[in-house]
Parts: sequence; structure tokens; C-alpha cells
Amino acid sequence: MTMGLKTLGFAALLVLAGCGQNALIGNRLGDNAIGPNGSVSDPTSVAYFNATIGDRILFDIDQSTLNAASTAILDQQAEFLISNAGYDALIEGHADEQGTRIYNVALGARRASAVRDYLAGKGVPDSRLKTVSYGKERPVEICSAESCYRQNRRAVTVLTADSSS
Repeated sequence: MTMGLKTLGFAALLVLAGCGQNALIGNRLGDNAIGPNGSVSDPTSVAYFNATIGDRILFDIDQSTLNAASTAILDQQAEFLISNAGYDALIEGHADEQGTRIYNVALGARRASAVRDYLAGKGVPDSRLKTVSYGKERPVEICSAESCYRQNRRAVTVLTADSSS
């Protein structure tokens, strides 16, 4: 009986935690909504960066070279970071599920480095740019089809508060 009460209490806790998350998600909806990431209409907010500029670029199979679409997004990211010195950027490198874990971690690292190098070349201080590779460990799409693989071959720029202040 004690185990049943503990299970029931844990389930109730999960439900309450889920309600809190839904409230936060609800606050982020709409152009003028303000949530933990700021307003989409505020050009200095994380929400604006993610929704308007874009936080990710995609790569071709087994590639870490930037294409024209990628550099267009990265040019805007660089402008944002230069204009908003209160943010640092963590650049995540990702790969699709094809290939070994070791190969994909190395490929993700090359992708993240390509983005970091490009942003630094556009004037973003290297001290504000960090990289990490997740390889194939954090897919956004899960299926064994090119449509999914394409979404997982990416680099994501995650804004963080400036660590020097």
C-alpha cells in the first residue's frame, strides 16, 4: 500500500510539473508575448534571434562546409551578436544517425567549428563563442529517411548570458 501511495504522489507531482511547463509555453506564443526568452518583437531578445534570424543551419551529407543559405543566416547572427554584447553563443554541432558515434561526434565538431570560425571572421569576439558536438545523440527528427537525416545535419547557435559579467 505504501508503494501505491508513493506512485500516486509521484504521478501527481509530474502532472503539476507539466502544468507549469504548459503555462510557460503558452506565454511564448504570439508576436508580442513575453516569456523566459523575451518577446519575438524585441530585436534584442533570444526569442527574436530564434524566430526571426534563425538559430540553425543545415549541412549536406558528410559535409562541414557552409553554403550560401548558411552564410546568409550566419551574417545575420553575427550582426545580432555584435549589436548585443550581453550574449555569448554556444554552437552545437549535430549529425544524422548514419555512421559511427565517433565519426559523427568528429563531424559535429567540424560543423560547430565552421560556424564559430565564420562568426569570428565577421567580427564576433572568439571569447564569446564556444562549441560542443553532440554527434548523432540529439536528433530533432527520428526516422531512417532522408527527410529526417536532413534536419539532423545541423549546427545550432544557442544564446547564453555573457559569462564575463
